[in-house]
Amino acid sequence: MTTEPHSFPRRHARTQRFTLGAPRSFTVAPDGSRVVFLRSGSGTDRANSLWVLDTEEGGERVAANPRALLGGASEDLSPEERARRERSREGGAGIVGYATDTAVELASFALSGRLFTAELRAGTARGLPTPGPVIDPRPSPDGRHVAYVAQGALRVVGAEGEGDRALAEPESENVSYGLAEFIAAEEMGRSRGFWWAPESDRLLMAQVDDTPVRRWWIADPAHPEREPQRVPYPAAGTGNAEVRLFVIGLDGVRTEVAWDRVRYPYLAHVHWSAAGAPLLLVQARDQRSQLILAVDPDTGATRMVHADEDRTWLDLFPGVPCWSPSGQLVRIADEGGARVLAVGERPLTGAQLHVRAVLDVSAHDVLVSASAGAEAVGEAETGQVHVYRVNELGVERLSQEPGVHAAVRAGEVTVLVSATLNRPGSRAQVLRDGKPTKTVPSYAEDPGMSPRVTLTEGGARRAPCAVLMPRDYDGDTPLPVLMDPYGGPHGQRVVAAHNAHLTSQWFADQGFAVVVADGRGTPGRSPAWEKAIHHDFTLSLDDQVDALEDLAKRHPLDLSRVAIRGWSYGGWLAGLAVLRRPDVFRAGIAGAPVTDWSLYDTHYTERYLGTPAEHPESYAKSSLVTPEGLSSPAEPHRPLMIVHGLADDNVVVAHALRLSSALLAAGRPHEVLPLSGVTHITPQEQVAENLLLLQVDFLKRSLGITAP
Repeated sequence: MTTEPHSFPRRHARTQRFTLGAPRSFTVAPDGSRVVFLRSGSGTDRANSLWVLDTEEGGERVAANPRALLGGASEDLSPEERARRERSREGGAGIVGYATDTAVELASFALSGRLFTAELRAGTARGLPTPGPVIDPRPSPDGRHVAYVAQGALRVVGAEGEGDRALAEPESENVSYGLAEFIAAEEMGRSRGFWWAPESDRLLMAQVDDTPVRRWWIADPAHPEREPQRVPYPAAGTGNAEVRLFVIGLDGVRTEVAWDRVRYPYLAHVHWSAAGAPLLLVQARDQRSQLILAVDPDTGATRMVHADEDRTWLDLFPGVPCWSPSGQLVRIADEGGARVLAVGERPLTGAQLHVRAVLDVSAHDVLVSASAGAEAVGEAETGQVHVYRVNELGVERLSQEPGVHAAVRAGEVTVLVSATLNRPGSRAQVLRDGKPTKTVPSYAEDPGMSPRVTLTEGGARRAPCAVLMPRDYDGDTPLPVLMDPYGGPHGQRVVAAHNAHLTSQWFADQGFAVVVADGRGTPGRSPAWEKAIHHDFTLSLDDQVDALEDLAKRHPLDLSRVAIRGWSYGGWLAGLAVLRRPDVFRAGIAGAPVTDWSLYDTHYTERYLGTPAEHPESYAKSSLVTPEGLSSPAEPHRPLMIVHGLADDNVVVAHALRLSSALLAAGRPHEVLPLSGVTHITPQEQVAENLLLLQVDFLKRSLGITAP
């Protein structure tokens, strides 16, 4: 008897989108002799081990195996650790993060709330006795101590397990030390709250007091015996956590870092290296002005190094600001209509590149991630992201094949991680002096399908688009259309990478022509493109319609049967499409949609829409639950499926419930699919599988598609 193979939805869920087993989280030793990374044992194994690759001999060894360290016991995660993983969208298990000393000889990590260290040369690991549960342990640069957070206190312990002590303990239940607050982790890309001095003698430490933050209650209706979870949530226009910063010695003596926290309350980025004084990036609440400050760690005084202003908003970028080894300021800025890399006061790139992140800074160059700039972008470059070396002599592209690339570098060794359209998953190559020497093996499963995707542009604004047809489709008969966007800030969906299009291809194979369009507001083209949605999210819908109608001139699309699906911002966009443009969209699936932007968080929402008090018209226009949001210029009303996780603490289920109530009051057809115990991501295998199957059933019913 043969075993029936698992369906794509089940395999997609079981493998966490075919990411399990792939190497990730690389660190390169300064001398280039070792590359450290995480990888699970197979394409269905969630538990990551810590690995070390010898770049000279080419051999790999396990430095820490979570199952061995726990003796076969299952993991027990604290609520704080679960929240941290939710902010980082971490669905793995075992060792999901680690930190090293400067020499990359000692690594530390938390596992099931306990503190472990690994000797990376010897390949041995052990637990240290500490009060738990432990969060974010980080060795000192010299490897002699490990700092970590437990129960809101910043603590330090010797690398051999000696002298564990608290450096700072919370004064109340609303105060914590050494952790990032909700919006820093969710929206600013700052996942940590303490930073070691290069000399290992003291730390910078954030204090978070969330007393001013409004409390919300998140209940689990499927388990009425459980108490609701009380969470601080900084909704747009309401109070944020108060964040202060201290220099603290290993003896617990602290000095507060002084800046105008009233004018610049957001601590967005901290950098402390041997190249100069600690750097802070602090932002005004409206995010239209920010300061880069240098800190005197002896007195806590700050001096301004650079100031930025923008009439719309200022974006934050990974890896900057920082010092170059020669002490020059490295930053990314929007100047002259382009997003450029600047070292000192001099821009080193121009309109040819749209710089996304700084990956590494050496004495000779800066390694950046970038896509083609507005002047150079075209169909041939659609969806590509490359790694470049930049210095005063010019720009050199390190990644060669078309695709999406990222890199980690130290010294002469670079790990280049590349995803392409014609190869499943991603490939991690070790380069020395720019030449490949080794490929880090991946255990990720092969999806067993290759997307039939065309990357192109659509509409008057030439929005990047992906068009996917059924793999067995060879005719010219127009197909029903499924728009499958994210469509908003930080969410580029049109990428030149194989696995990014797998779910869209599966939907296409059910009999649809699937269209993915990245309109204004999505990343990757130009500052003006991203900032066009200022005070008006609904431009995202205009660009979806514009792209659809243009693509129909070149592809066999049946515009009488068009549906749309999306999650989060894409869920809001799907709801907006059905409510505002029923003349175009016959059905929609809104997954975890933001239906009332006044219920979403401060740093994200106020960046784009301002505050509800100052710009009520912006919120009303972009809302799905106000009379304006529910109005449409034409009938009939179109069916809408609303999907939402009841445990979501990012886009809370109140969004879906308010939309359903408003639709019911207006007599509009809709279905609600509540997901018990599910957060903003859906890691549960059966839930993720059945969610795809139910969506296909809804789409076929709504569009009148009968099975062949």
